[in-house]
Amino acid sequence: MPKPDAAITLLLAALDEAYDRKSWHGTNLRGSLRTLTPGDALWRPAPARHNILEIVVHAAYWKYVVRRSLTGMRRGSFPLKGSNWFPRLASGPAQRRDDLDLLAGEHRQLRAAVAAFDPGKLNDLTGRGHFTCAALIRGIAAHDLYHAGQIQLLKRLRKT
Repeated sequence: MPKPDAAITLLLAALDEAYDRKSWHGTNLRGSLRTLTPGDALWRPAPARHNILEIVVHAAYWKYVVRRSLTGMRRGSFPLKGSNWFPRLASGPAQRRDDLDLLAGEHRQLRAAVAAFDPGKLNDLTGRGHFTCAALIRGIAAHDLYHAGQIQLLKRLRKT
């Protein structure tokens, strides 16, 4: 069995720590959703601000975009119509579970794409032309952490 590439291993570790693995920095994205109540899920800090479920689907969408950039897959295969932000105005238990499952599924698919990625192409520019593939992978890990903090803040603000 070939030895795993060190750069790919580090990128996978960053993805894992940002999404669902224990890390020194505190709560990751999945951890921020662990205690999500129905009230928390749809609460908005102000009109026209995003609620937690909208952030969840937004995070899933950008995992899909990064995976698409890395693999060359065609646009239009995300399970929901639209892009970037998806309104979540009402949510029963099934809808919340579907949104959380969508995020988990997109993470698994992204992780698999990174694990299978050719390490020799990590410094290639993506189809967007501004960032390398490695920067895109690091960026999606940072995106998870940004939104994990945002979700933690929203939950805390709701209690005040």
